[in-house]
Amino acid sequence: MKDFLAVADFSPEELQKLLDLAVELKNERQAGGNAPILQGKVLAMVFQKPSLRTRVSFDMAMRHLGGDAIYLSPAEIGLGKRESIADIARVLSGYVDVIMARVFAHEHVLGIAEWADVPVINGLSDYNHPCQALADALTIYERFNTLKDINVTYVGDGNNVAVSLMYISAKLGANFTIANPAGFDMSEDAIELGHEFAKESGSTITLLEDPHAAVQNAHVIYTDTWTSMGQEEEAKKREAVFPPYQVNAALVAEADPEVIVMHCLPAHRNHEITDEVADGPHSVLFPQAENRMHAQKAVLVHLLRDAK
Repeated sequence: MKDFLAVADFSPEELQKLLDLAVELKNERQAGGNAPILQGKVLAMVFQKPSLRTRVSFDMAMRHLGGDAIYLSPAEIGLGKRESIADIARVLSGYVDVIMARVFAHEHVLGIAEWADVPVINGLSDYNHPCQALADALTIYERFNTLKDINVTYVGDGNNVAVSLMYISAKLGANFTIANPAGFDMSEDAIELGHEFAKESGSTITLLEDPHAAVQNAHVIYTDTWTSMGQEEEAKKREAVFPPYQVNAALVAEADPEVIVMHCLPAHRNHEITDEVADGPHSVLFPQAENRMHAQKAVLVHLLRDAK
């Protein structure tokens, strides 16, 4: 497979190989530095949505591996507006070795992949966030040495991050539970596909509205912002609905004693997660953020070296 567009595209074996490669590259970096195995390779980073973690983690991943990265802001490209997606993909294919696109609509990243002659990585779309999911799986894997039979609970909006987390949990054998308010569910299609993956791995998917029921026996509690970028007009409505889903010390105390708390960031502190939890002993927010870089190194190496 030449692209990295969705967790659903990869088999459990392929995802595990990516995790193992990420661990190897992370250990190598911590032991003194990565070998320059992507020397001479250049990544184009196409942004419709800004991001601290996506930009810096991809840029540094390429630098660590001996390559380079070029940042292209929304104003520089105007994806699908100033210039067609097909033309942008074909132009960039003549300049660079790999393209990462962080977009609003999933069809935009699919369009880039359709027309590009080089590998394309989904840095985020409204459908899913595969780079985040791989970093999340790496973080869980480091703590528990497996995802098999780990209880992963997501508390909050059934958004693109929740979908990716459900998929990678189900594929790698973790039991996934989500608690969200009525009307803020993942799509029926996403849930159906998640159940298919869970059936194949022998894991479970549980859909609840009660966050307290959801965190019982949880090894992982995961949350995200209540209002994502592009949903600003819904902010007032969401602020009225989501407070019972705040990840606070009382909720964490109901989970497994060794539970880890995760958030893809940026966090709206003391909204979806309290300072006490985000900075507390169960938090892995910042190792999780660092793992974006290591997981993405694995994706880059897979696409530019191993998939040849």
